Amino acid sequence: MADGGKITRLVLASHNPGKLREIAALLEPLGVTVLSAIEAGVAEPEETGATFAENAELKARVSAEQAGLPALADDSGLAVRALGGDPGIYSARWAGPKKDFRLAMEKVNEELGDSDDRRAEFVCALCLAWPGGEARIHEGRVAGTLVWPPRGEHGFGYDPIFIPDGYDITFGEMDPDEKHRISHRARAFEKLVADVFS
Repeated sequence: MADGGKITRLVLASHNPGKLREIAALLEPLGVTVLSAIEAGVAEPEETGATFAENAELKARVSAEQAGLPALADDSGLAVRALGGDPGIYSARWAGPKKDFRLAMEKVNEELGDSDDRRAEFVCALCLAWPGGEARIHEGRVAGTLVWPPRGEHGFGYDPIFIPDGYDITFGEMDPDEKHRISHRARAFEKLVADVFS
């Protein structure tokens, strides 16, 4: 670890309230005090990376330097097989400037048209960066099938159209604790905890 010590405070390099809730819930058992990017006065950098990992690292490094604290960034999205992996790193942008994910889900459904291939996966890259340069990146994935119309009021983003493998309900219908246990974010987080916090 960069400073040889235990992390007790960090900045969550996100301005997305849904991500903040999920990541804060995952960090809570570790006894880490979490500051949001807004609380830490960290500006949201432009995501110019070509992959989830590159965008997560960019956000974490900027936040760590601006806040002077370790920073955890998440870049995640929905990759649809029949759409060549789209919306992928542009998942949030498909929701438009007002972050209207109903619109984004409709766009996915329209792009799929009458395709029989409804396979997709959620991908999450987590990067923990320290002021001064060190960074660790871990990735998690969860595969599933897309449904239409959207189902459920839980979660955020594309959750209401995604049924993870082994289930018959969408992330939007799933109890949040269950989603946290099996999600792409949880899988990336497990790797991060094993690497940094154990």
